Amino acid sequence: MERTPPDRCRVLECYQDGVRAIRGLAERVTDWEAPTPCPDWRLIDLAGHLRCVAENFLEYLQDAPDSRLATLFARDAAAAVLIRQQARQNAAELAVLPPEPGPARIMAFGVSAGAYADLMPDMWDRTHLIYRGTKYTVGDHAGAACVEWHLHAWDMARAMGERYQPRDPDLLVSAWHWGVPHLPLASGDPWESVLRSSGRSPGWPGRCDRPGRRAARRR
Repeated sequence: MERTPPDRCRVLECYQDGVRAIRGLAERVTDWEAPTPCPDWRLIDLAGHLRCVAENFLEYLQDAPDSRLATLFARDAAAAVLIRQQARQNAAELAVLPPEPGPARIMAFGVSAGAYADLMPDMWDRTHLIYRGTKYTVGDHAGAACVEWHLHAWDMARAMGERYQPRDPDLLVSAWHWGVPHLPLASGDPWESVLRSSGRSPGWPGRCDRPGRRAARRR
């Protein structure tokens, strides 16, 4: 697929679209205990993850180019190692979050995501991290944030029985290459490629993903 650097204006617009989508979906949630496409995560867990990721992204931006994330990627570890380490971090951060309702977690997400959006333009060309000899800027990593917000907006929508697709899926293809350089992106329909490459099934929930069957498997 094309590895053209993402367009600045489109990235900024896509980023704000993702934040608005998450906040809009959260306003319509009636059951924060509903299962999501993320294995073993309920909507309340997903809201906590969104809060943690937004806070982390803001920290990485403020500390660039010497952030915890930059240090991790500077080791040039295999993609599988990076995935495991980030998954452990996600689980650990979610485990220590204080008990709070979903709307409060989404509000905290919005505060950090908004601060990130305010800082991004003036720092656009600053080095964010270096991975396998290639420099990735703050603008490049903004693509990772776009991908993150739209994927989790899709997760929320599917958990609520709704459908979701970003307005600019082609931008997310370019954003993936520059914002998620350690993971390959499958070919095909842009949005389905992003979903599948992130480990999601575009047809969720299938027969084996329905809440009753999940509960039975856990028992």
